[in-house]
Amino acid sequence: MFYRENGQFKTSYAADQQILPIRQDRWFLALLLGFALIGVPLLADEYLLRAILIPFLILSLAALGLNVLVGYCGQISLGSGAFMAVGAYAAYNFFARVPELPLLASLLLGGLCATAVGLLFGLPSLRIKGLYLAVATLAAQFFADWAFLRIKWFTLDSASGSVSVGALTVFGLPLATPQQRYLFCLVLVTLFALALKNLVRGHIGRSWMAMRDMDVAAAVIGIRPMHAKLSAFAVSSFVIGVAGALWGFVHLGAWEPAAFSIDRSFQLLFMVIIGGLGSILGGFLGAAFIVVLPIALNQLLPWVGQLAGRSVDTALISHVESMVFGALIVFFLIKEPHGLARLWATAKEKLRLWPFPH
Repeated sequence: MFYRENGQFKTSYAADQQILPIRQDRWFLALLLGFALIGVPLLADEYLLRAILIPFLILSLAALGLNVLVGYCGQISLGSGAFMAVGAYAAYNFFARVPELPLLASLLLGGLCATAVGLLFGLPSLRIKGLYLAVATLAAQFFADWAFLRIKWFTLDSASGSVSVGALTVFGLPLATPQQRYLFCLVLVTLFALALKNLVRGHIGRSWMAMRDMDVAAAVIGIRPMHAKLSAFAVSSFVIGVAGALWGFVHLGAWEPAAFSIDRSFQLLFMVIIGGLGSILGGFLGAAFIVVLPIALNQLLPWVGQLAGRSVDTALISHVESMVFGALIVFFLIKEPHGLARLWATAKEKLRLWPFPH
């Protein structure tokens, strides 16, 4: 079988601890990245890049950040939309108010501002957890909605509350075409995913998982709860803030506070649950599912309505989309709490044992 690993020996500790220990996985990932870097910009049209691939990459980055907090550290958060908004508006202010500030620096500074806000709203996690923590983080969402709508300084005194950016460049190269924006997002998301994968494999990630599994036992063996929880909030908020800045600058170009409403927070939480808690791959799988499913329903339901001789309006499609999302979340929580990533891992184990899977 193609996926068997006969003859692949580990002769050092570094080889045994590498991210992709099976050679076929390394080949597959190299081919996938090569196609994403070269093949997609050449073959994909403007609609595919703008409507599917760029949102998929940015939402994947936001889901990775939320997964750090919810999946690896076990801290429930409903304020991810607020952290995206902080990252977007902070990056906009740095970009507009500081002359000649590079775009990449603006994005990272926006992420740092989201980190500060995340630490502030993460302080309640030191005393409360579960549903109470979810309500505390939900306060961040309402506060961000109010602040960016009412405080005109954040929007450079814009009467409507909306802001816009243009003429984006990175290292002197313009980000004008969909291909250029897609490649910029792809490189950033790849670097962040690699950094987070290494982070969760180290002692910081192990301290997060220990707090998630049993915080009392983790404190007994010497893990500091304050350091572990606040570091998870800081890393998660930074990544989500950068994703929010990318969403505003690269995908939307012009936005208002409604672009980062509570619906965005729930959407990211759905991605993490469906994709897989505590998995880097789960962020990508969940984002792909959430982005592709509405498009598939928009194409499939009108076709089914035509076969049945009835018209299907957009309101019905929206309701069916919500029903499908709800049913899938209940299904995954009951049948497979670790989501699509766990299903993929199970399939790989069966392939490795073929023809004797159990």
